[in-house]
Amino acid sequence: MTTTNFSLQFNNKVSNEIKIEPKDWMPDDYRKTLIRQISQHAHSELVGMLPEANWISRAPTLKRKAILLAKVQDEAGHGLYLYSAAETLNITREEMYDQLHSGAAKYSSIFNYPTLTWADVGAIGWLVDGAAIMNQVPLCRSSYGPYARGMVRICKEESFHQRQGFEVLLTLSKGNDYQKAMCQDAINRWWWPSLMMFGPPDDQSPNTLKSMEWKIKRFTNDELRQKFVNVCVEQVKVLGMTLPDKDLKWNEDKKGYDFGTINWDEFYQVLKGNGPCNTERLETRKKAWEDGKWIRDAATAYQQKVS
Repeated sequence: MTTTNFSLQFNNKVSNEIKIEPKDWMPDDYRKTLIRQISQHAHSELVGMLPEANWISRAPTLKRKAILLAKVQDEAGHGLYLYSAAETLNITREEMYDQLHSGAAKYSSIFNYPTLTWADVGAIGWLVDGAAIMNQVPLCRSSYGPYARGMVRICKEESFHQRQGFEVLLTLSKGNDYQKAMCQDAINRWWWPSLMMFGPPDDQSPNTLKSMEWKIKRFTNDELRQKFVNVCVEQVKVLGMTLPDKDLKWNEDKKGYDFGTINWDEFYQVLKGNGPCNTERLETRKKAWEDGKWIRDAATAYQQKVS
């Protein structure tokens, strides 16, 4: 078959909602787009363990410690699923790690912000994992089979994380004045970075249109961001807290809330490596990789011996 025939076959599968599988022919740009998106997603899960992990030993109760430990473990599992999905596209895990450690590959900018108080763990669960769910549920219908199937389990687990985070904030919101203030402060600091999680505005996103055409993505960045705002405006009322945006206002014409201007300069600065914790996060990941080398070497030697 000619390349033209393969291309027609590929387009027909995508149009008819038939999953593209690893052994199927696919355009080079489709493969590259998937590698970029899935590996970035995997890196985000791995780096995303760090802001919360340093609260495991400082969580206020044994129950809170156990819940947080389980959550961080879940995030490691999500990274495993995603790296495995990316490997089906003819890239090795070592290559992906090298790209992360060198700075060539990006991860979600939100994981470069510090967790200053226990309330931040709740805000991450409610806002960050909530934004992740909004973004990732449509990926369960992604045109690439391994990615879509991996996202099903990830989204189920993320839903628990979101509920756990909201419950932390709800408990604080019913506490004393100090706890209420801590809850509001965390919401204030995590709200705008959470809106940035969906990516740049559609008119500044070079990959969105093609990803939509290939049905890797099902909604644009701005569409998902709007859905997230609409949900959070109602949820924050349950907490008795407020969102840090004086421009929030219901718009009857679009059946959604208008919201203020996002500081995109901050977003791009963090992406460039100039966020509050960029250096710390990346150095921690590099150290973990280097410290684990002896384990990888031992596992490789054992495999060679028994095979």
